[in-house]
Amino acid sequence: MGSNRIVFALILFLLFQCFATGCSTSAKQNGSKTVATQRPYVIKNRTYSPLPSAVGFEETGLASWYGSDFHGNPTSNGETYNMHDVTAAHKLLPMHTMLLVKNLDNGKEIVVRVNDRGPFVRGRIIDLSYGAAQKISLVQPGIARVKITALGETKYDKKIEKRKFTQYANLKSGEYFVQIGAFIEKHNSLSLQEKFRDFGHKVLIKQSSMKGEIVYRVQVYVGKTLSNARRSERALREKGYKGAFLIAL
Repeated sequence: MGSNRIVFALILFLLFQCFATGCSTSAKQNGSKTVATQRPYVIKNRTYSPLPSAVGFEETGLASWYGSDFHGNPTSNGETYNMHDVTAAHKLLPMHTMLLVKNLDNGKEIVVRVNDRGPFVRGRIIDLSYGAAQKISLVQPGIARVKITALGETKYDKKIEKRKFTQYANLKSGEYFVQIGAFIEKHNSLSLQEKFRDFGHKVLIKQSSMKGEIVYRVQVYVGKTLSNARRSERALREKGYKGAFLIAL
């Protein structure tokens, strides 16, 4: 019941904010530019808006694969597609998300890195490279029902000329917060924190460094159950906080 009250209070707060501010988002106050692969794009008259984070992401649906017709062509993030690598295309997940892909037809699993967009076929959730499809016996049938789970992300480290893997925290349990803004100017974060606190919400400001600059991240408490936390996350996005994403502490 406590978590439901949190969700309800958040929705009331957001409705008030819409009347007061016209549902303006904090995205433009973020202090950092959106990379090209994270911007909304249009395929076949449909707009896709990439997720700001893959933390806690799970999905079940059909997987397919792509191979020689695309071998050597650029992927959506500018890499050269190698059909023999273990990579994947997803419509919404951030590039370089590491995914566990389980073939539900035979139980085989493979970990892939997202470096492309697609598949743009109704009902399909992921396109695997030929190399990845081979590992879970997907090549012959062409499609299979799979479950995909985000494990973490990789970032290229120039010093060692390799990608370093960062594992996501376990979202199955814990205390949940939704990050609603990230600011270079501290007074902007304090202003947003005060708005939520005025309605009785617990709000944290976490300080971190990004590209040599101090960033102030505003995170609002949304309960102890994942289902209610997800509802709050969706409510915040729908009411104007487009970059809101879930965090477990």
